[in-house]
Amino acid sequence: MQCVLAVDGGNSKTLVLVAALDGSIMSVERGGCGDIYNATPSETSPDPTAAALENVGRAITAALDAAHMSREDIVTTVLNMAGADWPEDIAFWREAMVERGVGQQVSAQNDALGVLYLGGPDAVGVSIVCGTGAATGARAADGRTWHSSYWQDEWHGSVHLGQKALFAVYRSALGLEPPTTLTERILAHLDAPSIENVLHRFHNRQHTSTPGQVDRLTPILLDEADAGDTVALRVVREHGAGLGKIARAAAYKVGLENAAFPLVLAGGVFRHSAAALEEAIVASVRAGAPHVRPVRSPAEPVIGVLLQALNMAGVTLDHVVRDRVMSTTPSGLLMRRGH
Repeated sequence: MQCVLAVDGGNSKTLVLVAALDGSIMSVERGGCGDIYNATPSETSPDPTAAALENVGRAITAALDAAHMSREDIVTTVLNMAGADWPEDIAFWREAMVERGVGQQVSAQNDALGVLYLGGPDAVGVSIVCGTGAATGARAADGRTWHSSYWQDEWHGSVHLGQKALFAVYRSALGLEPPTTLTERILAHLDAPSIENVLHRFHNRQHTSTPGQVDRLTPILLDEADAGDTVALRVVREHGAGLGKIARAAAYKVGLENAAFPLVLAGGVFRHSAAALEEAIVASVRAGAPHVRPVRSPAEPVIGVLLQALNMAGVTLDHVVRDRVMSTTPSGLLMRRGH
């Protein structure tokens, strides 16, 4: 029996899927950080690159074992990787997988691109993947692609949004911003007596904040923006406008600005029910690409990567195959909105 392998390597996790050529998902495995710039070294992996490769390799082995498949059964492997920013990064992943015999065909790309297969059968359009970090990608009908990589460092995902929430309450405590409901929510979340105490926690010699701590403030920011807090709403709208500018630039890079292309919104931040971020993104994109069609991804980006792998294996992505993929997708990989 033949199969395809889809790998979506992010900073918070790596997801690996094995699927039959009819689109039936046979196994799903979760691994550690797959970013060759940010994975945590260990005794067996002395640098981030080696650590990422080890994390991905373990997840692939576990997924194949769970599906009762071998590497020789893999027709196509697609790696959709955070940190695959430059040509040498993409070459690294492809060469590493070819060397390990993971698939008759191996393709590697930046993690912004795979989800475009959830926007339409031709994968033409622009994507914003907004999770711990953020990535923007674009693909034209002629095959041209572009991804944001370090062009996007001003506007990232939940870590940036959480940090901006902190900045807002710091300014409010100094009287530089109006009073904000973010203050009470953040104090309660961190079990802190004052904003000065919060500031000290994140900036002192004995303690260094972790991205995860800041990351968890993003739902609070979106909650309060949705409830109408003026400070929270301003922060969310400004950040959304910035994400939209990068998406607009992506459309220009591949010549889509005058087309009616889908704008695929994916990643954990978009699981939240608040509308302000999405509205700001879409308004910003429409300022330069008026025919854009926003599309909320129905599933995690790895499902788009799987569709891409099937397409590369010669499978026609008709409604039968797509329906089979979605019907066999575990519920945890479906994008349900909530607070």
